[in-house]
Amino acid sequence: MKHPLPLPLFLVFCLFQFGFAHSATPSTEKKEKTTVAKVATVKKNVANIAPTITATGNQAYCLLSNINIVTNISITDPDDTSTEAIYIQISSGYSLGQDVLFLNNALAHPTIKSSWNANEGKLTLNSPTGVAVSYTDFVNAIKDVQFNNSSTTATGSRSFSISIGQANYLPRNGHYYEYVPTIGISWTSAKAAAELRTYYGLKGYLATLTAADEAQLAGKQAPGAGWIGGSDADTEGVWKWVTGPEAGTIFWNGNTNGSTPNFAFWNNNEPNQLGDEDYAHITAPGVGIAGSWNDLSLSGDVSGNYQPKGYIVEYGGMPGDPILQLSASTSIIIPSILSTTPATKCDPGILTLQATASIGTINWYDQNSGGNLVGSGSSFTTPFLSATTTYYVSTTSGGCTTNRTAVVATINLIPTITSTNTPVTHCGPAVVTLTATPSSGTINWYADATSTTKLGTGTTYVTAFLNTNTTFYAEAVNATCTNGTRVPVEVKIYPLPAVTDEEKIICQSNPVTLEAGLTGMSYLWSTGATTATIQVNNTGNFYVELTSPAPENCTSRKNFTVIQQIVPEIKTVTVKETTVTIEVTNTAPYFEYSLDNISYQSSNLFTDVPAGIQTAYVRDTSFCNSDQEQFIVIDPPKFFTPNNDGFNDAWYVKDFETFPEARITIFDQYGKLLIELSPSKLSWDGSFNLKPLPSSDYWYILKLDDSGVEKRGHFSLKR
Repeated sequence: MKHPLPLPLFLVFCLFQFGFAHSATPSTEKKEKTTVAKVATVKKNVANIAPTITATGNQAYCLLSNINIVTNISITDPDDTSTEAIYIQISSGYSLGQDVLFLNNALAHPTIKSSWNANEGKLTLNSPTGVAVSYTDFVNAIKDVQFNNSSTTATGSRSFSISIGQANYLPRNGHYYEYVPTIGISWTSAKAAAELRTYYGLKGYLATLTAADEAQLAGKQAPGAGWIGGSDADTEGVWKWVTGPEAGTIFWNGNTNGSTPNFAFWNNNEPNQLGDEDYAHITAPGVGIAGSWNDLSLSGDVSGNYQPKGYIVEYGGMPGDPILQLSASTSIIIPSILSTTPATKCDPGILTLQATASIGTINWYDQNSGGNLVGSGSSFTTPFLSATTTYYVSTTSGGCTTNRTAVVATINLIPTITSTNTPVTHCGPAVVTLTATPSSGTINWYADATSTTKLGTGTTYVTAFLNTNTTFYAEAVNATCTNGTRVPVEVKIYPLPAVTDEEKIICQSNPVTLEAGLTGMSYLWSTGATTATIQVNNTGNFYVELTSPAPENCTSRKNFTVIQQIVPEIKTVTVKETTVTIEVTNTAPYFEYSLDNISYQSSNLFTDVPAGIQTAYVRDTSFCNSDQEQFIVIDPPKFFTPNNDGFNDAWYVKDFETFPEARITIFDQYGKLLIELSPSKLSWDGSFNLKPLPSSDYWYILKLDDSGVEKRGHFSLKR
């Protein structure tokens, strides 16, 4: 227990005379003062009373300036007048590389040296010779400690903790944080060791970092990496603080993609449960996010970045802890405009602008520099404005004035539509482009006069494919301002003249007539003609453009292909009994055939044709050309066998006798006339001059009358 009252003055005097008065030791709860001098022959142990430090100096900071961190400071200690060191740390808001603490006018403090640790944001004041320094000298030196930030855009606030002990002090919660280096220590050993440590009577425990400023001070600004008091050993994926006054508080659920119900500061891709990693550890410097956390197994790795290097002890908040004033704190606030709220109005009027500042008085101006002060406070009501106007806001505190920030009072004139391209006409179904011009702003397009669904935005709108007349609606809008009037824009789809391309056939030496096919149009032919019909005398491609009357004036083109067909020419007429086949030199699908020049057919085959002289006809379907040829329908036998067996003993032509003027002359292969048959002599027995002729081919010419139509052929005599 600490002595409840200050030591009697004579005892204090005696202790100093014998050299046993000591300054406060930061890492121990108390110092034992052993009195070697005997007063009234009584030997006593005297408890060290903790010193008390107080400071004032919460101030505004002007950018790029140097400012003393305190306006006043005092240190009282009932039993000591000196100590080894004072530690001044930027405990919140620290910006590495920009913020710095330094001892100004150092020559005026010969008993004190200063050293700045940029990584920790800590300035140490101690003796250059290693002896204790009087509180009076420390107080005078602290009054000369200054802060500087090198950035022209610095914002926010800074807290400074001034501590007699070396532990880092966080003014917000009054807790102390100490890093204890112990390479290779396990988490459980670190937990036990932390709970054995005290700091001027405050009980220690593995740190529980429940807010960003704690994570900054105890992690990022700590001199090394080490264990903290978080674990999911009880339930995998449920991370709790298991030490100190926050024991049992859940701060993370899940692994890498988990979430926090309050605050967590895991490194990238942590916690990853790589193996059996159930304990939280401050990440080694240079690995990912500075001062962030990763999960490790109970003992971590044996070397490298994931080998435990120590642990972080937190003091404060435990039941029974004494109330100490080992540290004092001051702060600065950098005056800045934190936010602005512009205003917008449809048509001229009065608007209210707003701004918030970190500290100080907010002033409104009509120019970016100079100009007139037009208002003060967090809000500013403009005069009547007819056009968009920019105002400028700044804040002033402690002689610091920020640069001015622009805040715009926007006047959007309610727009109207000055023109459209209605009606938009098009010949035939199509995609068309609508246009509308607003007096200001742009255009919203709608399908009807009341719909809230926009088809598009802009001064032009391209429709979908339209088959019929359609009306669209344009509404002018300037930002959010509109007069609510929608102007119709019509689309008229006019029909195209209905035309069909044609193929025309031209006959030899005869012109062909090409007809446009529609009346009431204007015509323009490829030949230059403007009539509804033209005549052409040659093959080729022709067209006519037909244009409907106004207002449509729609044009369609009708194409003509003029061709000349093959001239039909009979090659031969084949007769087989009563079946006749008309064969042509070149076939064509547009040929048709007849045997009476009346009834025509597409087939060249005729059956049941009566015997006699017939005429074969062939023509093209355009009636340009034709051909004809007479032939005889009688089918002489192909052979006969004059061997007196009663079968085919004579060569006889069926139906020959029905034609009184018919004649058949028969020749041998050398053209010698052998016999002439007639209705009075109907058959031949194969002899000449009563002598049988040998087996061979013989030729005949058959005529049914004197018209000149004949049939020639040959047959075989077989013996």
